[in-house]
Amino acid sequence: MVRAAVLPSVGAPLEIAEISLPEPGPGQVRVRLAAAGVCHSDLSLSDGTMRLPVPAVLGHEGAGTVLAVGEGVTHVAPGEGVVLNWAPSCGTCHACSIGEVWLCADALTGAGRVHALAADGTELHPGLNVGAFAQETVVAANCVLPVPDGVPLTDAALLGCAVLTGYGAVHHSARVREGESVVVFGVGGVGLATLQSARIAGAGSIIAVDVSPEKEELARGAGATEYVVASDTTAREIRGLTGKRGADVAIECVGRASTIRAAWDSTRRGGRTTVVGIGGKDQQVTFHALELFHWGRTLSGCVFGNSDPAADLPVLAEHIRAGRLDLSALVTEQIALDGIPAAFDNMLAGKGGRALVVF
Repeated sequence: MVRAAVLPSVGAPLEIAEISLPEPGPGQVRVRLAAAGVCHSDLSLSDGTMRLPVPAVLGHEGAGTVLAVGEGVTHVAPGEGVVLNWAPSCGTCHACSIGEVWLCADALTGAGRVHALAADGTELHPGLNVGAFAQETVVAANCVLPVPDGVPLTDAALLGCAVLTGYGAVHHSARVREGESVVVFGVGGVGLATLQSARIAGAGSIIAVDVSPEKEELARGAGATEYVVASDTTAREIRGLTGKRGADVAIECVGRASTIRAAWDSTRRGGRTTVVGIGGKDQQVTFHALELFHWGRTLSGCVFGNSDPAADLPVLAEHIRAGRLDLSALVTEQIALDGIPAAFDNMLAGKGGRALVVF
């Protein structure tokens, strides 16, 4: 039996409970968690914005130590540190066959399996495949990747979502070029990773936008050269900071119609807007046909940073070892399992960066 944060049903409060995990079967790995990040996607699962089977053990951004492996698992061994990969690629679907592994058609099929049992025998599913809000988890072998050399295990948890997403949004989706101006909407965990990644890409002006004035120091520490408190005049302010043209690139890390629209309005003619934030179906964004022609802007979605974790983790590790990427700077509080509901409340209130559950 291990302690875990369980979502009984959509919209219900999380429950910290004892669950029973099976031993790893063929092609599975059992992992003792060192840390797990509290991501907005976990909140989106709990409130029904994202639909996956429940009841479930939430948590998808984590790292830990392999305790045991099932038959056929050879790429990791007991005692080794691993990063959990919540979106493993199957390697055979159309998206995988053309190299777009972040769009794998089968990436989330594991979320429907029976992952564990509650104390009363209720079957539990793994939220986003991995069920990281628990002392231990059992996952498919393709859901773990070795922790790169030189990366502390606790920090490595952030590589499982926030950092891959932020780095990928800059380098794979928006393809930020040296000297370009970049505006990042939302200074949470992903936003902070995006700011650091824009700095790594050699962006010129890096503008952070958030509703909270208190996040300015956090944003500047991550690489922001300017800070704007979100308002009805945000787009106008950004044009004023970019030679009255608008930013070359806007990256939206919030998932609201108003911020997506503001990000679009903040870019120059021919600029690029990448939407990272996950919004609900009620968040409708509208454009009229003439502006699409006139502005010549590009608007694109971004899934998991359009990243291939197997290829990107070694690159990120090199940035970490060289001191260009500071994982600890994303974390504004370390908590225990029972601190997750409060971390959800802080996210809703726009407070802090990444909360990290440390086991």
